[in-house]
Amino acid sequence: MHELPVTERILDIVLKHAATNQVSRIVSITLKVGELSDLENEWIQHYFDYLSKDTVADGAILKIEKVPIVLQCNKCSHCLEIAKDQLGKTICPNCSATKNFSIKSGREYYIKEMEAK
Repeated sequence: MHELPVTERILDIVLKHAATNQVSRIVSITLKVGELSDLENEWIQHYFDYLSKDTVADGAILKIEKVPIVLQCNKCSHCLEIAKDQLGKTICPNCSATKNFSIKSGREYYIKEMEAK
């Protein structure tokens, strides 16, 4: 259910941009969503469809691009992409460190672009 406030914020942002640029219709919105965000694509679209009714964004399609989890080894600075189920089990392929990693990407969510008429 944490998708609802996120979706409300996305809609607020695109509606402000649409008003500023005299947009008559928003066709699509491309989002970048990190694998660690736990945001579900279908719920974001569902809430967006509900919230955007009777606005210039009514009927807009959300294109959601997943951002992979990238860790950086704090021992040797090597960056590596991992799957969510590898968290806590990561071994640096460069120096064999098994802990002390920083998350470089995978938690973010933001609007990449908006297609409008």
